[in-house]
Amino acid sequence: MSTSEIDRQWTTRLRKRTFGKLPPEKMLPDTQPSYVSSWIYVFGVATISSLVVVIATGCVLAIFGPAWWHTSNVGHFVNSMHLWSVEIFFFSMVIHLWGKYFMAAWRGGRALTWITGMVLFLCSIVTALTGYVSQSNFDSQWISTQAKDAINGSGGGAFFNLLNGGQMLMWHIVLMPLILVLLVGVHVVLVRIKGVVPPIEENAGAVQ
Repeated sequence: MSTSEIDRQWTTRLRKRTFGKLPPEKMLPDTQPSYVSSWIYVFGVATISSLVVVIATGCVLAIFGPAWWHTSNVGHFVNSMHLWSVEIFFFSMVIHLWGKYFMAAWRGGRALTWITGMVLFLCSIVTALTGYVSQSNFDSQWISTQAKDAINGSGGGAFFNLLNGGQMLMWHIVLMPLILVLLVGVHVVLVRIKGVVPPIEENAGAVQ
């Protein structure tokens, strides 16, 4: 096969485009700018770290089932870890979101990075809702019956039935985690491509 034929292959074009936009030194950098030492840059990593704990504890809960986390001391502990890692996840994500808002993090061609972060936030709310109604206790019954009218009023009740415990559980442990992990991956790759957004003062004289 000639060089020109190899260059026309979609795998060759994809590889060149990928490594052109995201070379190894960007994907796995050795150093970061000095301004990254600010605490506001920590909360993005804290969000991802807590998400890892959420998924890990969720996998354990899925293996042993609701009878285990309602009746076992170990199950209560893992369920509590799952809950508090979700709390840390949302706490870190909201601070990260507002921090980036006030830093105008869409600067420098980073609009898509900002958009994926916003979509991630909205998808996380849906994931949390499906988790709450999957607890199989009185809390989940109350939440589902109170929230169903809003969903039905929007016309989405035919596809998203909060009173269908099986459907909500599948959304929570399969569909929404897949969407979140995919979006997180895209978000992190975009950050690597464009770099971490600098403080506004450093670009005050630049043309946007």
